[in-house]
Amino acid sequence: MKKQPPSAPPSPSQEAGAGAKTFPERFPVVGIGASAGGLPAFLTLLEHLPPRTGMAFVLVQHLSPQHESSLQILLGRATDMPVLEATDGLTLTPDHIYVNPPGVSLTLEHGSLRLGPPASSAQGLRLIDDFLTSLSEQVPGRAIGVVLSGTGSDGTRGLQAVHEAGGATLVQEPTSAHFDGMPRSAIAAGFVDHVLPPEGIAITLAQLANLELLPTHARAPGAVSARVLPQEGLQRVFQLLRETTGVDFTHYKPSTIHRRLERRMQLCKVEDLAAYIRHLEERPEELELLHQDLLIHVTSFFRDPASFEALQQKVFPELFQGRPAHQPFRVWIPGCSTGEEVYSLVICLMEYLGTAATATPIQVFATDVSGTAIEQARAAVYPESSVSGLSPERLRRFFVRTEGGYQIHKSLRNVCIFAQQNLVSDPPFSRMDLIICRNVLIYLGPVLQKKVLPVFHYGLRPGGFLMLGTSETVGASADLFALVDKRNKLYRKKNASPQPNLTFTYRESMTERPSSSRRKLTSGVTDLDAQQEADRLVLARYGPPGVIVNEDLEILHFRGHTGPYLEPLPGVASLNLIKMAREGLALELRAALHQAKKSASQVRREGLTLSGGDRPRKVNLEVHPLRSAQAGGEHCFLVLFEEAHEATPAPVREDRAASGPERDLEMERLREELHTTQEHLQTVVEEQEATYEELRSATEELQSSNEELQSTNEELETAKEELQSTNEELITVNEELQNRNLELSQINGDLSNLIGSTHIATVMLGNDHRIRRFTPMAEEVLKLSSSDIGRSLREVKLALPLPDLDAAVTEVTERLGVIEQEVRDSNGHWYSLRLRPYKSLDNKIEGAVMTLLDIDRLKSSLDESRRSREYATAIVETMREPFLVLDAGLRVINANPAFYTTFQVSQEQTLGHTLYSLGNGQWNIPQLRHLLEEILPLNKHLQDFAMEHRFDTIGHRRMLLNARQLSSETTGTQYILLSIEDITRKA
Repeated sequence: MKKQPPSAPPSPSQEAGAGAKTFPERFPVVGIGASAGGLPAFLTLLEHLPPRTGMAFVLVQHLSPQHESSLQILLGRATDMPVLEATDGLTLTPDHIYVNPPGVSLTLEHGSLRLGPPASSAQGLRLIDDFLTSLSEQVPGRAIGVVLSGTGSDGTRGLQAVHEAGGATLVQEPTSAHFDGMPRSAIAAGFVDHVLPPEGIAITLAQLANLELLPTHARAPGAVSARVLPQEGLQRVFQLLRETTGVDFTHYKPSTIHRRLERRMQLCKVEDLAAYIRHLEERPEELELLHQDLLIHVTSFFRDPASFEALQQKVFPELFQGRPAHQPFRVWIPGCSTGEEVYSLVICLMEYLGTAATATPIQVFATDVSGTAIEQARAAVYPESSVSGLSPERLRRFFVRTEGGYQIHKSLRNVCIFAQQNLVSDPPFSRMDLIICRNVLIYLGPVLQKKVLPVFHYGLRPGGFLMLGTSETVGASADLFALVDKRNKLYRKKNASPQPNLTFTYRESMTERPSSSRRKLTSGVTDLDAQQEADRLVLARYGPPGVIVNEDLEILHFRGHTGPYLEPLPGVASLNLIKMAREGLALELRAALHQAKKSASQVRREGLTLSGGDRPRKVNLEVHPLRSAQAGGEHCFLVLFEEAHEATPAPVREDRAASGPERDLEMERLREELHTTQEHLQTVVEEQEATYEELRSATEELQSSNEELQSTNEELETAKEELQSTNEELITVNEELQNRNLELSQINGDLSNLIGSTHIATVMLGNDHRIRRFTPMAEEVLKLSSSDIGRSLREVKLALPLPDLDAAVTEVTERLGVIEQEVRDSNGHWYSLRLRPYKSLDNKIEGAVMTLLDIDRLKSSLDESRRSREYATAIVETMREPFLVLDAGLRVINANPAFYTTFQVSQEQTLGHTLYSLGNGQWNIPQLRHLLEEILPLNKHLQDFAMEHRFDTIGHRRMLLNARQLSSETTGTQYILLSIEDITRKA
């Protein structure tokens, strides 16, 4: 039985572990994570989800282990699908819902659910991350991750694993969630395909169920196989990406390209590549999404910890041994993704250097083809899920807690320079001590790997190190790198010469173009090729044989059958016409060519005797001068050969004796002619040989000059490559500086607006007491101007009389104290003067900060309050009737002299004591209690209330009480004013 191909190729991480088992059946599995507020969202999702999707659903929710869960019952009421509580070893079945029990960790293994103790980290339980991670490993390409409402960041790392494995990721829209912590954390990580409300998630899941995530045997006829994508369609996709993003994916690993393409086709709900191409052409934004999907960002902090240990134990000690203090340590990390690996390296480097880190110049160049990833790396803000594996010590030392998670400390960010760079086409960096390119080559095809590795060799300084991923090797470039650590893939640069021409732009060759383009190119010249072929056949059959030679008598082209006239000589191969001519033709050929060259006209020789064969043959020879347009005007010659037709010999007569003398004379004439011709030819040959020797000497000189020029050209090429590398580095540094300048401009703008909105007069002074900066309010109060910046306090006349200001600034900067005092201007306006040290970011004293707060209103209010208090006190003290001021607890705050005199008590016995305890409790009168505790709080005031009581000191008295309850507007304190009038005698 033929085995079905998988619907989606495994990711490189799964390919590395080929022994891992996956599902015996092929159906999508949806992992849903939820926390606080997640149950209503999941119920809404179920209401809009059809009961038959062919998917299995696993809900992982944060549940309290102290209470029994009723989640199974609640979900069972909302759907027709069976709802089961997960048990250890339970096998998943399509169209079923599984919920996790409280207090356990749920994972997937070989198609079955596994229960275990929950593993906690520094950020708490990660139940959702654990399940989604196991889901991505077990069903790569068929996993779907969903995160619903909840607090914290659980689920973010799991969605990343699902995304990297080729699955789909969905998140609840934060505004529709009761708690948006988990959705916002997942969205910020950048691995989410869809952000939808619960009902939208249900609709999307139903659509995905009907596309590529279906089992292979259930697909519609004609559907595109997971491993078979039309080559012409792929080339069209590559062309669109190249035109839009400038990145050529032609030679990337086909398995990765196919997997990511199929994933985008699933998310766009199209069933074949042709439809997806139309989708790309109609929606350019999908090209950017595909581009980001093809640029796989698989990274984390301290991934493969053994590799970083190898750096600290083998690489750093050797590179820093005997290193000059001023020489910068340079590192290049291509394919840095979102920066986790970059900062992991810097952390390792800081830990290795220890206290020497501040004195060691470090330059870390991190590049990636994705601009989005570079921006995230520059921001250096990571969610809690990304740093969950780090130790508390590293978190405390190298990270700063922010609202969005954790940010890398500024001291680490300052040594890193991030830039967008295409590793294949852009110039590299040079003079690097270390290049770390892990898990990038596995996504490149052999063509690009052979191009990239010599670039790394060029970028390293002598003795520099190269680190690759655990599944990568230098391959065919083993002559450029020496293996140092096989397990951790550490290599050292050899002193070998790399490929002579390092090109930094990729040009598509004719053979790499799509076949359709080649057909278009060749279809236009079909008729011309047919005519040329016909001409060739006619000339070869009916035309005289011949050759085309250049000025050096080198044969450029053979025409017809030239074997009877030319033959190759034994020894070194040569196409020289004279050397290949058969016996009897060489001299005449040389003479005819010389004459044709000299006269620039046709030359014909007839009746040449050609030796060899059964008998001598007569040959006619023609030489035609030609001019080759393709050779830039070089003279060429067409040499044609033809057989001479001899006349039939006359019958031999009997009277031969009569013609003897005539025959002798004819023979003598022929001998003289032959001798003359031979002498002439000998002269010509000697002249040509002399010319040939001169030409050969000139040629040797030209060859020598050519070699020197070639050497100079190679030096120029090397210099050009170094300049390109330096230029790339400068561009990168400039880009980083521009980003930092923009950041500083924003910070300066924020500070300027903040200082301007506070309306506080502030002047910043240097250690030399010179004015460095002041706020607009200081300009108004102290009458300063822009020309005063840089002047000393002694030279500036301030609008406020500030005595001994220079001495006060000196005291602040030397003793590190704070001076505060109140000052008044000439108009009587009061200010609070405060002087404090100016501290830099590294806690150095670099001057002082002087602030002036306008306290005139406060001062006036205090004076008015004091006068009011004095006025009220004078009134109370001049009253003839006894008068008390009580607080909310009926303690005496104040009493007038009439009270002390009337009731014969002292001030010490009265102030601070409760009313009921005065005079040995003689004021503990039930009628008075009723008055103050029940009647007064309701009426707020009491007028002319008569009361009788016998006092121990003054006897029976009849008193008339008046009371009023007051509240302070500033402090809200309750007061009671109580006046006592003795009306005993009046009664």
